[in-house]
Amino acid sequence: MSKALENLENDHSDFDKKSLLDNPPSNPMDLFHTWFEDANDSDDIEVNACSLSTLNKKELVPSSRIVYLKEIEANNFIFYTNYNSQKAKEIESNPKACMLFFWPNQQRQILIYGSVSKIDSKKSDTYFNSRPRKSKIGALASDQSAYINSREELFKKFETIEDKYKNKEIPRPSHWGGYALNAFEIEFWQGRPSRFHDRINFCLANEKWIIRRKNP
Repeated sequence: MSKALENLENDHSDFDKKSLLDNPPSNPMDLFHTWFEDANDSDDIEVNACSLSTLNKKELVPSSRIVYLKEIEANNFIFYTNYNSQKAKEIESNPKACMLFFWPNQQRQILIYGSVSKIDSKKSDTYFNSRPRKSKIGALASDQSAYINSREELFKKFETIEDKYKNKEIPRPSHWGGYALNAFEIEFWQGRPSRFHDRINFCLANEKWIIRRKNP
């Protein structure tokens, strides 16, 4: 294991594809959209996947998982999940969270801090209805984050629900829907040679974005 890790080490001298602008746009969302389109046009895969980190307020233990960004509205980054999951419980007790996008082929990261809240139920209905049928059944069958005795138990529950809704529309369960992370800080990281990486930080203050550069 250690030898394998040693073989992965390098000085990142190949971080030379791009650099951040000396005069970035005043609104970080403009830069986010540009970088997202660049990643989508590159060889990077699942460019809408990001790490979502939340905090257990009681024990002060952070947790992270990959979620998929499904929509952007103004400063809101929208994703969907089970409202009874670990992430949802942590969001309920502490609505501050962060998202991290990493696009290795672009040598870029974007870190987003924000406050998370549930989106309108009608919007959740619309997205749920657009999902594949088996994904809808899965949302009903899974008690996300709860312990389960076996995989077979989950399959049995899936089949029971599938039989129940045979030739019927599957309604969105009340425990499943969307969240919006409303960004108040966004940081752009561009890999550069010799670890002279570019880091541009946007922080929202009095409805205005303050732009500052950070040391790599």
